[in-house]
Amino acid sequence: MRILTFAASNSSTSINRNLAEYAGSIAAETIEGAEIETLDIHDYEMPIYRSDREEAGGIPQLAHDFLAKIGSSDAIIISFAEHNGAYPAAFKNLFDWCSRLGREVWQNKPTLMLATSDGPGGAGRVLDFAVNAAPHFGGSVMGHLSVPEYSKVFDADAGKLTDAELDMQLRALVAELNG
Repeated sequence: MRILTFAASNSSTSINRNLAEYAGSIAAETIEGAEIETLDIHDYEMPIYRSDREEAGGIPQLAHDFLAKIGSSDAIIISFAEHNGAYPAAFKNLFDWCSRLGREVWQNKPTLMLATSDGPGGAGRVLDFAVNAAPHFGGSVMGHLSVPEYSKVFDADAGKLTDAELDMQLRALVAELNG
């Protein structure tokens, strides 16, 4: 099973990337034959979407490449950063370009959606938005989890959750990807 993980985050030191990678490591140790690939959305940076830009030059190859990565996976793990209650600009732009190739961006792949922040809300607003929007874009959300107060519940050096209840919830959700 090929599992694609990434953080929908602008940060090069993303706590959401840490969470997505941790979820991927759980999949690697608990799902037989799991192969984990972690993407960095910075590798798919494109000009800000504008319809006249699309008309003039078409859709950038990077949008095609990102969708091909989704297409070649069997499941997806995404962790969303929250910027003012919404997606970070870099992810929203990538998503906008990809959606121009077809509405089924998530290609009906079993998907685990996560979010974290240092605040008590754990980026829950963007996670709720992403979960509710996913079915409109070919999303098959198998589960979702918001992790509040990241610095208190995640050991960045060890790369794992230290809160036993959150860890148990995450492990149960990762198991859902295996159907």
